[in-house]
Parts: sequence; structure tokens; C-alpha cells
Amino acid sequence: MEATTIVVILATIVAISLVIIVVSQMREKARIERMRKIRGQQDSYNRASRLLTEIPGQYLNTELKLILLKQMEDACKNLIALKSDKPIVEWLNTIKQIRQQAVDKTDNYPPTKIDSPEKSEQVKDSLNNLFKLIESMHKSGRLDSATAKQNLKYVLFLIHKSHADLHVFQARDHIRQNEIRKAIHAYHSASMEMVKSKDHPLALKAVKSFRTRIKELEASLRDDGANAEHGTKLDQEWDHMLQDEDSWKKRKDFDD
Repeated sequence: MEATTIVVILATIVAISLVIIVVSQMREKARIERMRKIRGQQDSYNRASRLLTEIPGQYLNTELKLILLKQMEDACKNLIALKSDKPIVEWLNTIKQIRQQAVDKTDNYPPTKIDSPEKSEQVKDSLNNLFKLIESMHKSGRLDSATAKQNLKYVLFLIHKSHADLHVFQARDHIRQNEIRKAIHAYHSASMEMVKSKDHPLALKAVKSFRTRIKELEASLRDDGANAEHGTKLDQEWDHMLQDEDSWKKRKDFDD
């Protein structure tokens, strides 16, 4: 066999080996990239699902629930395209059921009492994550500007309300212990939180109700503590303001 032939054969073998190596590396990179995308979509699904269950029921209105469900559904569709081995069909069926319940208002997300700074911070963190999620969906074109703006404004209001809820809980506790001045301070703190969302109509109504309650408590101090407990109506309005927004907007009990 001539030397030239041997060189050609060796060169061919080297070339084929290099092609095999390059192809193998490309396949491995593609596999790693696919797994990375699958993990990303699973994380996206899990984050939205977690927010749906972690955020107390009193803060989630129907539109926010639908946004979270859309995020979960989009993640499922992407996982199908990536040929994930997860039970995507089951997830999609569950999403469909939850969405119908949310629209029909037959779902059950129980409220959580915000009775400690820790709970308030947990809710704040979850709402902040929801805020970032809505921003992300808007940037990716999955939420239009009007919908995103409306819901970002509402979530920001909820963040302030979560702090106000804690102050209201503390105020009521102070009243039960006949610590009226501390209760007044707590209501002032709740009012200051709501002022941060002064462009939201519910926040304005809340501030007015707190001012009314503070005046009642100040009057009770002048009357030697009489009628300090008188505030049930205001408390009920506060407790149910998110469940019945239309009713709250129409009420004029706390108007100046």
C-alpha cells in the first residue's frame, strides 16, 4: 500500500472521529439545554402554583387567580413541546377545573389572620413575587399593558394592606386589653400604610375608616374608656373590603 493511500485513510479516520466527537458534543449540549429549559418551565409552574396556595385567600381576587393559572398553563404547554415526562395532561386538567371554579367563585382559598410580623412578612414576600411575575408576563407579551398595569397597582395595594392588617390586629388586641392609646397608635400606623396606595379607591376608604375609628377611641379616652369597643361596624368593613369591593365603593358610612 502506497504511503499516500495510508495518509488519506488515516486522515479520513481522523476526520470521521472529529465529526463523531463534534456531533456527540452537540447532542450533549442540546440535551443539557433541553433539560435546562424543562427545569425552568417546571420552576415557573411550581412558583405560580405555590403563590396560588401560599397567598391568603382574602388577597386573591378572580383576576389574580386567572393570571397565576395562565402562568401554570403556559408552562405546561412549553413542557409538552419539550417532551417532558411529567404528568402534564393531569396538570392541565387540574388547571381547567380550578379556572372554572375561580370564574364561578366556587373555589375555596381560606383567609389567613395576619397576627404576627412574621406572617405579615411572609405575605409581603409572596405578593412581591406575584408583582414580579406579572411584570415578567407583561415583558414577555403574555399580558397586555392595561391588564398588567391594573393588576400591578392592585398587588401593590395588597402589599400595603398586608402591613395594615397586622396593625389592625394589634389595635384590636390593645382595645381588648384596654390599652386605648396603643390602639390609636396602631390605627395610625395602619392608616399610614394605606396612604401609600392613596391612588386606590379602597385605600382611601380605609384611611377614612381608620380616622373615624381613631376619633372614636380618642373620645372614649375623654369619657374614661366608655364605648372603646364600639367599632364593630368599621372592623367588619375592613375585614370584608376585598371580598365585596363593589359594596365597599358604594358605602358612604365613612365619607367626610
